[in-house]
Amino acid sequence: MKIGYSFWGFLGNGITDTPDGGRSHRRPLIDALLDRGHEIVFLQANRDLLEAGDTLGGTYAFDNGRPDIDVLFLEWRWAVDGRNTTACDADDHTCDLHRQAELIMRYTVRRGTPTVIWDKDRKLRPESMWRRSLRTAVCEAALEPTPGAHRLLFPVEDRLLEQANPATLVAKRRDIVLGYVGNQYDRDQHFDRFFSPAAACFDHVVAGKWTRTSRWPHVRFLGRIPFEAAQGVYGRSLATVLMLPERYAAVGQMTQRIFEAVLAGCLPLAPADILHVDRFVPAQLIVRSGREAIERLFHLQRIAGTQEHADLIAACLNRLDLFRLSRQVDALEAVLETAVGPLAVERGAA
Repeated sequence: MKIGYSFWGFLGNGITDTPDGGRSHRRPLIDALLDRGHEIVFLQANRDLLEAGDTLGGTYAFDNGRPDIDVLFLEWRWAVDGRNTTACDADDHTCDLHRQAELIMRYTVRRGTPTVIWDKDRKLRPESMWRRSLRTAVCEAALEPTPGAHRLLFPVEDRLLEQANPATLVAKRRDIVLGYVGNQYDRDQHFDRFFSPAAACFDHVVAGKWTRTSRWPHVRFLGRIPFEAAQGVYGRSLATVLMLPERYAAVGQMTQRIFEAVLAGCLPLAPADILHVDRFVPAQLIVRSGREAIERLFHLQRIAGTQEHADLIAACLNRLDLFRLSRQVDALEAVLETAVGPLAVERGAA
């Protein structure tokens, strides 16, 4: 298929001062689709080139016009006041939302182009008309997606899973007990309950955009760091906490932080209120309170470098199979076929 792919972010490292968790998994997914014979044209601005000066080796095709495509694939964008809801010539305006609306009107509405929406941030309203449209399929990165939606988890490369060696990872020197890389967005509840109490007891760092921090004066916030530096933080940290917005935890939507951490040998403590939490981490790493998080961290310090430590990392790596790239590409291709199916039937009848 020729897929028109709309995303607002980067394929490479991009720039530091911007949120885009998709950098950890977007390019592997796209490369895998290309390897399977699909053609992809990107329909939003080439931010890698325009903002980061990265040509990406000229590997990918961008088109800000109206190319002929078989399927429209949208990483769903939503209104952000003062950023993409302003006039196009306003200061700090980003045109992702306007462009998405243009694409939907051009392809989905007027042409009846099969459309797949990947609602990665759970911002598409339950009552949205796009959930009921015959030629539109919705994907969510959750173990329990909204009724009618398809599961498409954030992928991790098969190669990385196969190369990961628990013995090598436990042998690395770790000078930080607790590390976290990620932005504040709607994570205050988990931070208050789990990370903050533990941070009062252990060496720690928090990297990312955290703008409301006055009630945690004891926490060491680094601010935003380059995307490629995240691996270094996890590589120095014994453990992290998988902090999720409530709308993610309630449906078992795990972010890319889990495989960023585990592949660096950083053990993920997971709050027990995450739906299907035992599918993400072994029981030894599930925590129900800040006190329990502290107890687990003391235990991890005691076993650091031992076979028990290696076994925990191995158990975490095994659970990453859930996110395996080849599985997610299979899932996406099935959804693409589902979206195209009704149109193919109509064409055949004609």
